[in-house]
Amino acid sequence: MNLSRAFNFSFNPSDSMNTLERVGFNWSLLTITLVLISIGFVMVASASMAFAEVEYNDSWFFVKRHLVWLGMALAGSVLVASVPTHLWQQHGNLLLIVAVLLLVAVLIPGIGRRVNGSQRWLQLGPFTLQASEAVKFCMIIFFSSFLSRKRDELVANWRGVLKPMLVLGAVVFLLLLEPDFGGSVVLAATVMGMLFIAGLRLHHFGVIAGGSLIALVVVATSESYRVERLKTYLDPWAAQFDGGYQLTQSLIAFGRGEWFGLGLGNSLQKLFYLPEAHTDFIFAIIAEELGLIGAVIIIGIFVALIVNLFSLAKRAIAADKAFTAYVAFGVAVMFAGQAFVNIGVASGLLPTKGLTLPFISYGGSSLLVSSVFIALLLRLDWDMRREAIQPKKAGRKMIRKSPVKQVALAKAGGAL
Repeated sequence: MNLSRAFNFSFNPSDSMNTLERVGFNWSLLTITLVLISIGFVMVASASMAFAEVEYNDSWFFVKRHLVWLGMALAGSVLVASVPTHLWQQHGNLLLIVAVLLLVAVLIPGIGRRVNGSQRWLQLGPFTLQASEAVKFCMIIFFSSFLSRKRDELVANWRGVLKPMLVLGAVVFLLLLEPDFGGSVVLAATVMGMLFIAGLRLHHFGVIAGGSLIALVVVATSESYRVERLKTYLDPWAAQFDGGYQLTQSLIAFGRGEWFGLGLGNSLQKLFYLPEAHTDFIFAIIAEELGLIGAVIIIGIFVALIVNLFSLAKRAIAADKAFTAYVAFGVAVMFAGQAFVNIGVASGLLPTKGLTLPFISYGGSSLLVSSVFIALLLRLDWDMRREAIQPKKAGRKMIRKSPVKQVALAKAGGAL
């Protein structure tokens, strides 16, 4: 597909800028995303160098890989942004099939890769793709397409509610087989939020939420290692050299940071005290190096991102663009959920669970999918803005071309 054509751009820079000025572009969303990606790149470099030097004899090992993933994220974003809105909306069912195939493939020995007891990754040459990250993209598109077409069925009766819940249940079941408890919780919460905003009746929502909570408790207590995590969460210092080691080291990092931090690059906890310092616990390094002030600023940037996405969803509802509204709301809930869980785990607010901080943690799959989500939303926003000005242009054109209108205007002018 010709990218310039898909966006209605020409390769003339002045023409492109004129088009952007006429239609409008969500520069704030793009800017916030680039700021988060830049912070992530700097913090991954800071948190990983000592570990990479010892493990791989190359201080820049993770930085180089992060750069490669950034390039892949850029290429994927351009590809996704070149696809018009209506194609995403029409092919939601196809993406559901892709999601199921990915989740099944990752469970097949020889295809899925097992790391730390979980089989969540697909080997793609020198890189690995976490299936659950790609599934999030597919599922948000599918449910947005489904709800934009079947909302009346959803609000009518239990039969309409049962269809999306069966799909969600099947996908969550496959995620738990990996197992990916954190990913399944975030996905379920995202879809439930989308169903709620679509108009799911309160008593239906209450029953489903209650059942989900019971299922969550059962799953959380069904495995001994999860029970141990809950125990260490309640009192990590009682097992600070055992199951509570990671959390206590993270809390020490928060304590060292105080108000203004030790300074960028000066973390002590990243020197083999805090495991996963550049991935799941990168926020602890941020708090140690940048202090409470820096941590609050980064939380504020995430809040700005979520508010921007909710604003996009609100504008889409006003423009009667249901698909765009559901995608924007779903992505907002997903980003908010992941950020809350990641920061909550690092600060001891929540039990330890491996979830990346969007755009900031080292993790190619998360960075790729998060960037692609933003590209999709920029395209949906662009199409919505462009369609909003087309009727006005068409109306002016009809006035200019209509002989009847010209005569009427001439008479009106003569009368004046």
